[in-house]
Amino acid sequence: MTVKFLIWLTLILAIFGLVMISSAGVYLSQKNFGADYYYFNHQFLFGFLPGLILFLIASRIDYRIWKRFSFVLIFLSLGLLALIFVPGFGITIGGAKRWVNFFGFFSFQPAEILKLTLIIYLASWLQQFGKSKTGSVAAFIIILFSVGVFIAAQPDIGTLGIIISIAILMFFTAGGKFKQLFGIIILIVVSFSLLTVFSDYRFDRFLVFINPNFDVQDKGYHLNQSLITIGKGGFLGTGFGKGEQKLGFLPEPVGDSIFAVIGEELGFVGMIFLLALFLLFIFLSFIIAKKTNDKFASLYAIGLASWVGIQSFVNIASLSGIVPLTGVPLPFISYGGTSLAVLMTGVGILVNIAKNTGQRIRT
Repeated sequence: MTVKFLIWLTLILAIFGLVMISSAGVYLSQKNFGADYYYFNHQFLFGFLPGLILFLIASRIDYRIWKRFSFVLIFLSLGLLALIFVPGFGITIGGAKRWVNFFGFFSFQPAEILKLTLIIYLASWLQQFGKSKTGSVAAFIIILFSVGVFIAAQPDIGTLGIIISIAILMFFTAGGKFKQLFGIIILIVVSFSLLTVFSDYRFDRFLVFINPNFDVQDKGYHLNQSLITIGKGGFLGTGFGKGEQKLGFLPEPVGDSIFAVIGEELGFVGMIFLLALFLLFIFLSFIIAKKTNDKFASLYAIGLASWVGIQSFVNIASLSGIVPLTGVPLPFISYGGTSLAVLMTGVGILVNIAKNTGQRIRT
């Protein structure tokens, strides 16, 4: 394996996502826009192409520059999140404020940008971890709380869980002790429990998780349709483009539920292929983290691998009934230009890390 393999792996994941969106989105494209490939075209023009450009730029910028401006980046990201709640900028869809629109010119999801900038900021901050353990732990909790307030207010608890999980893994890698982690995790579990209990739709999702047969025509509809979709694929699938569940039965077939479409059309083989790609990406990122002597670079690589690994697991596990259903996209695959472009930018930074540390990974 070399840096070239990381580049090709990223391109394969992104192109695989485009191909699946072209199939999963045909029915919705026709229904909502009167065109067969609206979602594919939109993802290509506003996700893949900008992501490719940002990937090339990031791969050529010395990664140490990101460390130098880490505080500015996280501050600007929080500012973009705040714009969600400003009339005229924030867009509400399905009761959630997760998008910012700039004067009708373009829209994006600030939370996706925050994932990357938070990884950069934490990598920069945690490389100094250990000089004052008590102060460091308190500061870490304050950072998570500051970010959590913005994300929970959207509300987007799935994204909040992803962000916190990434932060905890980076904290532990930087030298956090089990005792410290235990206290932080207890605090987080209590917070999430309260957020669930005092929210009807979150509590309903928990009830569906406990009993998938609970209210299958309403509250449990999404999970049950997802399980049906995956089950129809069997070992080899029904064939690319031949899935039926995307034709108005499965909610969000191009978005959070696209893995179920992959299961139906490409079967067990297709799902294993995609999982193998994710595992290879995570493995390669961890190898780069291990080989570099720069702690910031190492923590960044671990953060990026954690982002892809945790979010992939949560998406796939929620559609399979392993964890409560939550609305997070499948990295590189789900429809969403901001997510794809930001992820590709993040990989560009990782490529630069590998190059600048003289990294070459041999088979």
